[in-house]
Amino acid sequence: MTELPKPEVILTHESDLDGFVAGLLLQRLARRRFDLHVRLEAYHNHNWRQRNMPERSAWITDFAYESRLDRPNWVIIDHHPHEADPERARLIHDSTKSASLLCYELCCESGLGSPTLDRLVHLSNVADLFQVDDPDFELAIDYANLVKSYQFWNLRALIDSQLERLLDHPLLEVMAVKRRVENPLGFAWSRNNIVALSPQAGYVDTVVGNINLIVHQLLDQRATPFAVLVTLFRKGNGTVIASLRSKNGEALKFAEQLQGGGHPNAAGAVLPRSVSQIAGAIEYLQQVLTPVASDPTPAAAGSAAGLNSLAAAFSDLKPGGR
Repeated sequence: MTELPKPEVILTHESDLDGFVAGLLLQRLARRRFDLHVRLEAYHNHNWRQRNMPERSAWITDFAYESRLDRPNWVIIDHHPHEADPERARLIHDSTKSASLLCYELCCESGLGSPTLDRLVHLSNVADLFQVDDPDFELAIDYANLVKSYQFWNLRALIDSQLERLLDHPLLEVMAVKRRVENPLGFAWSRNNIVALSPQAGYVDTVVGNINLIVHQLLDQRATPFAVLVTLFRKGNGTVIASLRSKNGEALKFAEQLQGGGHPNAAGAVLPRSVSQIAGAIEYLQQVLTPVASDPTPAAAGSAAGLNSLAAAFSDLKPGGR
């Protein structure tokens, strides 16, 4: 059995199903291992970067390892790329598995596995790794959209932290109908409403439908000349978030130029506070990304990075607002 320190807190990603499932699984694991209810905290990437770390022990999942997490009695369970391995913290990492699957494997070591959880974790894994060839792909995306549509804490309250209640939840009928009705309409609209940000990147306007599936369809059908497609989401507080998608690993490279991060084909970044509208965000990205795309030298990349102060964000987020 994998040895783990007793955590003071469990920290997870607030923006997607993977962080949701992983965080609740770790709470259950802590209760089994230490007979202890451990506080769960969830963050979007921007707030995560700003969080102080006063605890002497913690379990962290679905966040990429970074040097500030290299502390004794800290455990990071994750699958995102990272530059260096920790010297003091414990890193449980596998880029071929979602965070929820990695956490579930630890749960199974402690006898917490079940057919219901097997199924739920499989769907979370398919959705987070965007395994389009899996026969459950569309269903998995419906599950992922539960978190997008109803938000992390609302969904947790709805199922009373019992993950088993999420499987075959009635709200999945809403997600399925939205997918069947809205996606064809959304795809037709978005295909005809793409704005060039650079020779390699285009902004996809969206009005209805599952944004991730629409963008995937655009990329898969090569319906645009762009290798990277960007969607924008304006939060209630005016913050604008850029979500980048690709098929051959280009998305992460562009996100890093924006001080963002994520997966090779699914990445994101938070725009500066001075950019509060979608129209302004498009102009901003055109200014920032064009020199990066046309002159990928280190000097040009450094100059482009210096133009902005974006914080990393790699969740799947719904665009909206103008």
